[in-house]
Amino acid sequence: QVQLVESGGGLVQAGGSLRLSCAASGSIFSINVMTWSRQAPGKERELVATITNGGNTNYADPVKGRFTISRDNAKNTVYLQMNSLKPEDTAVYLCYAEVKRNNASPYTPYWGKGALVTVSS
Repeated sequence: QVQLVESGGGLVQAGGSLRLSCAASGSIFSINVMTWSRQAPGKERELVATITNGGNTNYADPVKGRFTISRDNAKNTVYLQMNSLKPEDTAVYLCYAEVKRNNASPYTPYWGKGALVTVSS
């Protein structure tokens, strides 16, 4: 089995910063794409940032210039550095990874359970 566990969420004032981490554990041969998404109350899930195993990144327009996604392949961990936070960034942040469990298996999608980020005005 593979598990993704997010950490680093919490309460922060507008203008502040937080760093989220998501560690993948279990039977892992390699990880392809890793992403961060978020879901605010009453809203649809929104893709925030993407990073490939080669380090190429992509961001949603609302977070460009404020958020940075990175990964440590040796630790099977993806990070999201969030700066200049706004109240509208309040949401549950979820990580996602495409994991190959052995050389012969396909990449399989996995989701974490999420970390709550609350930005007060």
